Amino acid sequence: RLELRCLRAGARALVLDAHPALSVRRAALLPPGGAEDGEGRELPFESSPFASYGSALRIALPEPPRPGQLLAVRIDYEAGEGPGVCWLTPEQTAGRQKPYMYTQGQAVLNRSFFPGFDTPAVKCTYSATVQVPEGFTAVMSATTWEKQKDNTFIFKMDHPIPSYLIALAVGDIVSAEVGPRSRVWAEPCLIEAAKKEYDGVIEEFLAVGEKLFGPYVWGRYDILFMPPSFPFGGMENPCITFVTPCLLAGDRSLVDVIIHEISHSWFGNLVTNATWGEFWLNEGFTMYAQRRISTEVYGSAYTCLEAATGRALLRQHMDNTGEDHPLNKLRVVIEPGVGCLSPLLGVNPDDTYNETPYEKGYCFVSYLAHLVGDQGKFDAFLQAYVEQFKFQSITADDALNFFLEYFPELKKQGVDSIPGLEFNHWLNTPGWPPFLPDLSPGQQLMKPADELAELWAADSLNMEAIEAVDITAWKTYQLVYFLDQILQKSPLPEGNVERLSTMYPKISKAQNAELRLRWCQIVLKNNHEPEYSKVKDFLRSQGKQKYTLPLYRAMWGGSESARALAMETFSVTAPQLHVNVQNYVKKILGLEVAE
Repeated sequence: RLELRCLRAGARALVLDAHPALSVRRAALLPPGGAEDGEGRELPFESSPFASYGSALRIALPEPPRPGQLLAVRIDYEAGEGPGVCWLTPEQTAGRQKPYMYTQGQAVLNRSFFPGFDTPAVKCTYSATVQVPEGFTAVMSATTWEKQKDNTFIFKMDHPIPSYLIALAVGDIVSAEVGPRSRVWAEPCLIEAAKKEYDGVIEEFLAVGEKLFGPYVWGRYDILFMPPSFPFGGMENPCITFVTPCLLAGDRSLVDVIIHEISHSWFGNLVTNATWGEFWLNEGFTMYAQRRISTEVYGSAYTCLEAATGRALLRQHMDNTGEDHPLNKLRVVIEPGVGCLSPLLGVNPDDTYNETPYEKGYCFVSYLAHLVGDQGKFDAFLQAYVEQFKFQSITADDALNFFLEYFPELKKQGVDSIPGLEFNHWLNTPGWPPFLPDLSPGQQLMKPADELAELWAADSLNMEAIEAVDITAWKTYQLVYFLDQILQKSPLPEGNVERLSTMYPKISKAQNAELRLRWCQIVLKNNHEPEYSKVKDFLRSQGKQKYTLPLYRAMWGGSESARALAMETFSVTAPQLHVNVQNYVKKILGLEVAE
């Protein structure tokens, strides 16, 4: 049921985003202020092609509404097989007993979950009534949640949000309180681990975020630990972030990943990019906010080290695609083809996903902070920016014009047109960022890791020097940085990997996914067969795209035995992977991909 307000005269039809996987049964115009369940006046409708990722649902109106007029339209439809709705078999869950379903809306997938305006330019409130079988629980991205009889759940989101943030999950899930406004949700077999890992920490991050960026408006901040096959790190659905169970490292070493999702509560969810072509407004500001919170909580040395690993990922991405690839701009052209001649020419926004909006976007926001030259003043600007644009969708021009109005002395100096650093150049020229924030405070953590990696790459190992370095106090990102250096220097001289493995069980036997990924990459690059089983175990334990694909690429690019390991592992784990990830792996292994 859509409640609409007419903006312009002359609308003879309502055109909504939909998907071939939706089957629409009926459309009706409800009487003004009409009964919730009235039949209403039946309306003719038709579906037509729109783009590779969806279709247009056109509903004819009996007469054009007046500007300002309110109308309610009811659509009866069935959904299920679309790309935004994921159905998991019991094997794809952690408990392996019951099925599970969840929706993933970003970027343009929710049109296969419900017909509507599936664009980040439009925001609305929503409510839902969800009935599920006994033994299952439903959760949604909503400010209120109430269970009624017959296993029916009532949800309401009181703040306007873009369609991609409407999310539903149904499964055998339970919850535990971990703070005054936070609980964790997970399958029963994971709930204790989730509670232990997150008890008390979320509130600290929220409080720092509020101090920096203004009030947290969403009421609760809950986390749902998804089944292991969830292909993403996290999805910032308001009130309840969906995250990978890989964050349950057992030692709180990955809790700062949650800081990124919490930061979206201001940047992305409250102030939203009006088009997916300016995704950096969501992600660049969120990376900056994440690193501000991280600096307050963990200090600048640690945060700079984390930012250095992010910069390395951007470098890797740009080396892979070529710097001048059009996706390596902050402003990407992805509008669908214009007019009826080319409805399928539009680029699918999901295919534009890469490191650029995150890390190059972060560099641009850091450059704006550098122009201001005073952290306190820039923090105050961010708070004013959120206050100015909250519950709205904006363009880069809106954001940058507000920046120049807020700092008139900078506007007078013409900071938007400094040669080589023009705002326009930042937005529209592909390639490496023209300004890089200073990460030198991270040197105190990077230098010992660099030196230790040098020692391990030597032909004859200087064990005395190696044993003099104590890594027991090193935090995750310092170890990650060290392993990245080892990986770059691999293959190491004969026998060194074996000794490294014995010397540091903290690394070679880690439960932490970031460390396991890199250790598996080192095992493969050095063709260290005695530890091949660790690669298989890691790939069986989770299905996150960012961990799964690099390991299959490494196996397929390796020795005969590594290729055999790839085939053997995939034959066992394929059923537990998300269908997109299955297809990406099939491409790597040269297998047929079902259309």
